[in-house]
Amino acid sequence: MTQSDIWRLSATELSQRIIAGDLTAEAAVTASLARMAAVNPDLNAVVEDLGSDALDRARQLDKARADGAPCGPLHGVPVTIKINVDQAGHATSNGVSALKDLIAPDDAPVVRNLQDAGAVVIGRTNTPEFSFRADTDNPLHGRTHNPWGRHISPGGSSGGAGAAVMAGIGALAHGNDIGGSLRFPAAANGAVTVKPGLGRVPAWNPSQSAERGILAQSMSVQGLITRSARDLHLSMPSLIAPDPRDPFHVPMPWRGDTPDGSIRVAFSKETYGYDLHPEVDAALEEARVALLDAGYQVEEVTLPDVFDAGRTGYRALMGEVYALMKGDVDAAGSKTVRDIFAVYFEEFPPFAGVELLQMMAKRTQYAREWSLFMQRYPLVLTPFLPQPFFKPDRDTEGAAGVHEVLGCAVYSYAMNFLGLPAASVPSRLAELPSGPQPINVQIAAPRWREDMAVDACIAIEDRIGPMCDPLWQRMSNTSG
Repeated sequence: MTQSDIWRLSATELSQRIIAGDLTAEAAVTASLARMAAVNPDLNAVVEDLGSDALDRARQLDKARADGAPCGPLHGVPVTIKINVDQAGHATSNGVSALKDLIAPDDAPVVRNLQDAGAVVIGRTNTPEFSFRADTDNPLHGRTHNPWGRHISPGGSSGGAGAAVMAGIGALAHGNDIGGSLRFPAAANGAVTVKPGLGRVPAWNPSQSAERGILAQSMSVQGLITRSARDLHLSMPSLIAPDPRDPFHVPMPWRGDTPDGSIRVAFSKETYGYDLHPEVDAALEEARVALLDAGYQVEEVTLPDVFDAGRTGYRALMGEVYALMKGDVDAAGSKTVRDIFAVYFEEFPPFAGVELLQMMAKRTQYAREWSLFMQRYPLVLTPFLPQPFFKPDRDTEGAAGVHEVLGCAVYSYAMNFLGLPAASVPSRLAELPSGPQPINVQIAAPRWREDMAVDACIAIEDRIGPMCDPLWQRMSNTSG
């Protein structure tokens, strides 16, 4: 492999070669920075280039290894961090112009954990204003584009992360997810992710001036977007390392016990009144066959009511957002994001007062139903979205736009309300009139069993192949 091709390596391949001494951390970081310089001007995925600091750290890691110091599991692996999470000395702008000078006094737990594992941060990635859109654009840093083409949104709110990692800028991309913000970009760009369950990854921003609402605390999680499902097994154990600044973090091991016999997978194409696109149907069938061939027992069954749980959860979240966040959006948000929030409140009428408290309490009922269901079916294979991914700015097109972007995504935010892990993996490349587009499916798992969802993603990826290969061929043809 030539120096110019090192950026193509997965995080697993990079760490193995660097730890073995076959590759230096400096070479790995240099290759990623060169790839960033080549493709990021067109994508605008990374909005803060940390190349100089990254090279200094890579050289320090190489010296430490040469001196006999132990290597962490991510030694020398280039990563990106989303701009809504604290990294000491850098602005946690959250895509908001008024916050462009909010400099973090310390690292958030996820940043510290990644660096403690040996990762090298090469840049910070874009997010929409307040990290509360399924698309990525803001007045401070501008629009992020999808590497597949401008016919597809890059997703949000971790749109910069998804576009960057799939374009080859870093092997791992940090993101977070309160209603789908890891899985939307994974689906848009053909990446792989697992939204961790409640309490799995420690979280806190030292720069914050007040604690988040209780639903934001319980629905929002930190995670990683990758090109390879196996990279989640490499990297997530480091991300979940304990941090005392998150008093509700649960220090569970990444791997659980291997279930006896064939693992049952509940399979559903139910879309709760939304049309199921033929390409999404085909993607589900390809994922189902891949799991069957890998030895899973896949059964088409009726699930606990995802629609009711998802809509109730998001209306409750909107109640909290209306009470605690609307003032900030009105004061510091652009007209675009203010208009989108107004439609959010129409699509998801906020619960308030006693009814909000009752719906927050009802969360336990939904979670109990799913817990009992998963005693028989530990994994659940479903659509992520019923239609192929939407175009950029679709959520700015009034009620119909928000309904297509977020209203139909009940499989996404239901998992946040339930606190369950949910992975997203591509299982088909669709050739649509607008252009080629990856189609992802979702795999939910029981509490504390993200590893089972990732294993299922690996089974699908082994049959379908990683989506980065056809993407890079397309990018090469386009640029050439």
